[in-house]
Amino acid sequence: MSSQPDKRFSSFSEFYPYYLQEHANPTCRRLHYVGSLLVLTVLGYVLISGQWLWLLALPVIGYGVAWLGHFIFERNRPATFQYPLYSLMGDWVMLKDALTGRIRF
Repeated sequence: MSSQPDKRFSSFSEFYPYYLQEHANPTCRRLHYVGSLLVLTVLGYVLISGQWLWLLALPVIGYGVAWLGHFIFERNRPATFQYPLYSLMGDWVMLKDALTGRIRF
């Protein structure tokens, strides 16, 4: 597994190219998209049904699917461990970029 850089990023715009580099494997990226879309689906279900306990599953669903991509396909350590906020932001920006055609799905 590749190691995280020692560098600290001073902004998300500085971090995002690194984030994309850590998601070069298409299967890893797709698993991130699946995790993010599942989070949105469960969140929608919670809002409609009032089954608030399902909110506890959101991190497990979102991160669990995405981390499989890192450990199995990308063979690197998820950026979440070193950059939790920027990594969470990166998940959603990467999904938006894929849906808008800015990056390959």
